[in-house]
Amino acid sequence: MAKSNCCNKFFGTFWIAALLSPALFAQTSRPIRPLIVEPIDESRLQTLKGNTRPEATAQNDAGAVPGDLAMDHMQLLMRRGAAQEQALAQAIDQLHNPSSPTFHKWLTPAQFAQQYGGSQRDIDTASAWLRTHGFVVNAVRGGGTIIDFSGTAAQVRDAFHTEMHYLNVNGSRHVANMSNPQIPAALAAGVAGIVSLHDFAPRPMRRAHVNYTFTSGSSTVQAVTPADLAAIYDFTPLFQAGITGKGQSIAVIEDADLYSSSDWDTFRSTFGLAQYSAGSLSTVHPAPAGGGNNCGTPGLGGGDDGEAILDAEWASAAAPGATILVASCSSTRATFGGLIAFQNLVDGANPPAVISFSYGECEAGNGEASNAAYAAAYQQAVAEGISVFVAAGDNGAAACDAGSNAATHGIGVSAFASTPYNVAVGGTDFSDAYDGTSSTYWNASNSATFGSALSYIPEIPWNDSCAGGLLSSYLGFSSGYGSSGLCGSSMARQQGLLSVAAGSGGPSGCATGAPSTPGVVNGTCQGYVKPSWQTSLAGIPSDNVRDLPDVSMFAGTGVWGHYYVMCWTDVRNGGAPCTGDPSTWAGGGGTSFAAPIFAGLQALVNQKAGGPQGNPNYMYYRLAAAGAPVFHSVNRGDIAVNCGGADNCYGATATATGPGRRGGGGGFGGGGGQSGNGALSVSNTSYTPAFAAAAGWNFATGIGSVDAYQLVTNWSSGQ
Repeated sequence: MAKSNCCNKFFGTFWIAALLSPALFAQTSRPIRPLIVEPIDESRLQTLKGNTRPEATAQNDAGAVPGDLAMDHMQLLMRRGAAQEQALAQAIDQLHNPSSPTFHKWLTPAQFAQQYGGSQRDIDTASAWLRTHGFVVNAVRGGGTIIDFSGTAAQVRDAFHTEMHYLNVNGSRHVANMSNPQIPAALAAGVAGIVSLHDFAPRPMRRAHVNYTFTSGSSTVQAVTPADLAAIYDFTPLFQAGITGKGQSIAVIEDADLYSSSDWDTFRSTFGLAQYSAGSLSTVHPAPAGGGNNCGTPGLGGGDDGEAILDAEWASAAAPGATILVASCSSTRATFGGLIAFQNLVDGANPPAVISFSYGECEAGNGEASNAAYAAAYQQAVAEGISVFVAAGDNGAAACDAGSNAATHGIGVSAFASTPYNVAVGGTDFSDAYDGTSSTYWNASNSATFGSALSYIPEIPWNDSCAGGLLSSYLGFSSGYGSSGLCGSSMARQQGLLSVAAGSGGPSGCATGAPSTPGVVNGTCQGYVKPSWQTSLAGIPSDNVRDLPDVSMFAGTGVWGHYYVMCWTDVRNGGAPCTGDPSTWAGGGGTSFAAPIFAGLQALVNQKAGGPQGNPNYMYYRLAAAGAPVFHSVNRGDIAVNCGGADNCYGATATATGPGRRGGGGGFGGGGGQSGNGALSVSNTSYTPAFAAAAGWNFATGIGSVDAYQLVTNWSSGQ
């Protein structure tokens, strides 16, 4: 993006100094140029488009909330000027460029706010306007880009010209704004929007273990334990060399507390991880740097404690000597607790060097302002040297149909994973059952720590849907789609294969703008621009947008006989006692497991490299392009899922009412999902699966999975 002519004189030497020396800049910084320059006129309004939930419909409307309903810790996101935004992108590139004088000279939170926060004059102007409408301005957060404010539903209506209503969605009651908010046009020059005005929570990217397999008997089921992970992905020689994550901290972001920290202890003692005595677990509710505490204690989060414990356990499985921080905050009626926890960590004086985030929401449903808030938070993190790993998703290329039994909104990706500042971690499954080679890769008996894997196992994309090409062919169908395909069969209905369940990938499509059809990438939607590091690798499309995922890891739920074991004793929410053989424990799959494992691997890299590394994608793509023996390419299978409707769906011959969709997380609608029998496709008129694995980078698995030992030992060769 070229600099605006109006700003060249002001920003020339100013930003050169910033790029050459963050420390020098902190000593000589000048005020950031304000963007709000006109008087505020309440009669001249501008609509903040793309800031209404798809569920905010007349069908779901249960009436206006009381005017005095508290709306706490709302967030007003401030804009940066074009030159300031360009300078930040360039600075981040230079922080990761071994030839740059600023290589790895990470910024402190204070330096980041001084250089790349909003203009103090703009913040003061916006804050004063909020106060005139009766809001309490709590603090400026998010690296100087977020105004945290609180008020009531009546004040929201009067200031932003939108009513807060109750919504009944699939049996759950929610609160949300019914129309796009409006602000004075003068403010819009410096205000990007309200991050959110609703209590719809994103979904954890975790799926329960399924109790069936299509292989030839229960003897073929091998649950994956930490010992198996170490054998398959080559962690063992690192652990033997003392590279265990000792001295490193990994934060897993949650909106729930642990049910019991003793589950983590049981997991580690049962699977042989307790021998790494440096490893520890702490739960933190990260308080902000100032302005009153916006981080409440969340409790169990309606079952999201299962996400919290799996993140903690499997990050520890990959980095058994590391400190694991379960960082959780309660959600408010306006703001997701996970976002609050993330922002407070990166604003803090001693942020962790690695963060894992296993929640998601599709770009087209999350909204432009919320998308921008997550991108800004990750952007600040990598400028501080923090590595951010985000689960790419569990819905194939149909992120807006999470929780549905058929995709009806076309191709879309998770807004939490699609920014240029995080590693998007996709999902694979093992191909041994499909190939009939299980005895080649698994021992018939377990070790003392319940390991049975012998070596790396060839992988395919994780796909539990009837539309998947490998699954349909294995079960004797010529295709997954159509009335004669697997999705049109009684087997698919009886076995629960009419689903949107697969590792996620696809192009960023609606990071900015607003869809004309709720949840569909159309209208004024645009994706994130392709980042500088996502080039020069075979398979990456010339589409000018950010493409997902970057890397992948095993995420199977048991369809092919393999799933992850976890110790989670919250029986009421889906857990199980952690007694006896671990085969009776809770288990599951999904990219929720893959993301914290990659975060744990990064802790090993940091230990060996001697410090934080920022965004690992710069190195991943560099190593892959150089042909280093680091990644396992996945070139069979696809992540196509069952679909119905008119958007990116090929071969559907009929639709029917299927199981209801879970409210609060995805599959936008009023309670019924189309069962469909098509396959998600790039084309409606010919079958081009969305998406197929292939040699090199691909939308199904990215660069592929990893050899941990090779990654750690080859890391410095990419510099």
